[in-house]
Amino acid sequence: MKKIQLKTEAALLVLTVLPLLYLWLSWAELPARVAVHFNLQGEADGWTGKNGLIWLTLGITLGIYLLLLVLPFLDPKKQISKMGNKYNHLRFILSFFMAALAVFIIYNAHNHQTLNPEFILILVGALIAVLGNYFQAIKPNYFIGLRTPWTLESEYVWRKTHRMAGPLWIVGGIAMALLSFIQHTDLRQYLFYFIAGALIVVPFVYSFRASKKEQNLKETH
Repeated sequence: MKKIQLKTEAALLVLTVLPLLYLWLSWAELPARVAVHFNLQGEADGWTGKNGLIWLTLGITLGIYLLLLVLPFLDPKKQISKMGNKYNHLRFILSFFMAALAVFIIYNAHNHQTLNPEFILILVGALIAVLGNYFQAIKPNYFIGLRTPWTLESEYVWRKTHRMAGPLWIVGGIAMALLSFIQHTDLRQYLFYFIAGALIVVPFVYSFRASKKEQNLKETH
């Protein structure tokens, strides 16, 4: 991504502005104290005032937009730029996810409802699965992707790890979304943490083993 594409940025800004517009339209009917964090049972365990909701919405929409906009220019190796439109696709995915999350939080505050954990599981699962689909397109960099000490050290390990983790995240994301059909909340919570842990631990261990394999190959040659 060598230069900013105005059409792309306009579309992303629309996604960024929509939650803020919804917040503005709902402002008069919002309670003075709104829930902004929920556990896996959908119960509120974090609260803020109405003004805090403004900063929260700005942070997860405009903040993410600006961060993803500048990352290619901060990347010292310019590897993110080599992703081309793939990177813009990732920006759309993350911006859509954050906008949907912000709208959902505002909607629940507006309607005085508890969070629907099934919706969050489906949303998060879908995001993980879609991100997994893009893993092979992510070039070695310091900002996005599976950054372990070994993937950052070797392009070979980076490529091998992301090639393995892509299908893993796709399956893991689908499995996480399917948890929404489990009514037993404790079981659903344990399975969620198990899947989330596997998506982190398995690539971490795999990258270490791939690094050892690469070192052994170098020593034998």
